[in-house]
Parts: sequence; C-alpha cells; structure tokens
Amino acid sequence: MLGKTIERQNPDRPFRQYLENYCGVLPDARTRWCTRKLKIEPFERFVGQDLVYNYIAIRADESQRKGYISTKPNIKAKYPFIEDGITKADVMRILEESGIGLPKYYEWRSRSGCYFCFFQQRIEWIGLYKRHPEKFQQAMEMEKEDPVTGERFTWVPGESLRELIRPERIQQIEANFQKKLLVMNKSVPNMPLSKVFALDVSCDEGDEPCLICQL
Repeated sequence: MLGKTIERQNPDRPFRQYLENYCGVLPDARTRWCTRKLKIEPFERFVGQDLVYNYIAIRADESQRKGYISTKPNIKAKYPFIEDGITKADVMRILEESGIGLPKYYEWRSRSGCYFCFFQQRIEWIGLYKRHPEKFQQAMEMEKEDPVTGERFTWVPGESLRELIRPERIQQIEANFQKKLLVMNKSVPNMPLSKVFALDVSCDEGDEPCLICQL
C-alpha cells in the first residue's frame, strides 16, 4: 500500500533451530532469548550503521514504559503516540473508524505475538487449545524433561501443557477466570476482556511482554 518492499529478516533460522542451540531450554520472562535472537539482533544487523528512527507504539496512557531502546547510537527511538497524546481508547476508536477493527484473537488473547508465547496466561493457553489445537500440539511438543536431572522445561511455570488440558484442570482454570471476570466487572462495569487479561498477568514485578507483541 505504501509502495515499500518488506524485507523479512532471519527467514532461514526459525525458532526451533535456536531451541536446539539452547539445548531445549525454552525462553522465559528472565532470559527472553527469543526476543534477542529473533527480533533485536536481526533488526540491528539489518540496520547496520545507517541512521534509523525506530517508531515505538507506546501509548500516552502507558508513558512510564520505554520498550526496546537500542544501545546503538544510530538507532533513535520515537514515540508518536505519546507525542500526540493517543491513549488506548483513541487506538480503539481509530481502528473502528478506519474499518480495521480488532483482530479476532482479542476475543481470547490479551495481545498479539507468537502462539507459544510464555507470557500467555493459563486461560489463554486454554483458548489456543480450543481454537487452534494443532498450534497447541506444536507448542506442547517443544516441552521436555531432562532425563538426567529431571528438570522440566515448560511454557507455564510448574505445569506442562499436557497437564493443563486435563478436563478437570480446564474446568478449574475457566471457573477461576470467570470469578475474576465477575470481580472486575463489579469494580469497573463493562470492562473489555483485553483489560481483564492485562490486570491478570502473573509475572514478577518488572516483567513485561515484548513491546512488539503488544498493541
């Protein structure tokens, strides 16, 4: 539409190859090697020494965040939403007025991104299982247990995806989510589902999903 060619970076080195390089150790909120290897390093390598303005979609109502800021002096961060005072409500309005609307996955996910993102909540994993079982199966196949140490590498802390989809566990997760949804709606009527998800992210303080994966 803009007459610009999109150049894909790192197309020949998929996630699974890096997973093998890391001996099956899945990325998590602390290491985030997927962000570094699949996003940041290819981007900075492509940019080289050219002067580049990196437009970061942090909104005015989340200006306390900074997102990805390169250590390379030739990559300059720009925050157009903050500069123009655009909030989440404005983003929603722009999407609706333009006819684009929200992607369908916002019916059950709080953000875009990889289908196996470790920042997903359990209720979102259940959503993936019910809507895209083939993707859930692929994510489940990446989990493993070290036969020597017994250490488990799972997407969800302390629980494998196979354990997550036991019928009684699904019922428990969905019931807990409905309780939280009820509490949220009592405190803030008609709260959007994406906002409920955002208030329920079970990460340690300071952990945030990849900026590129958030609206």
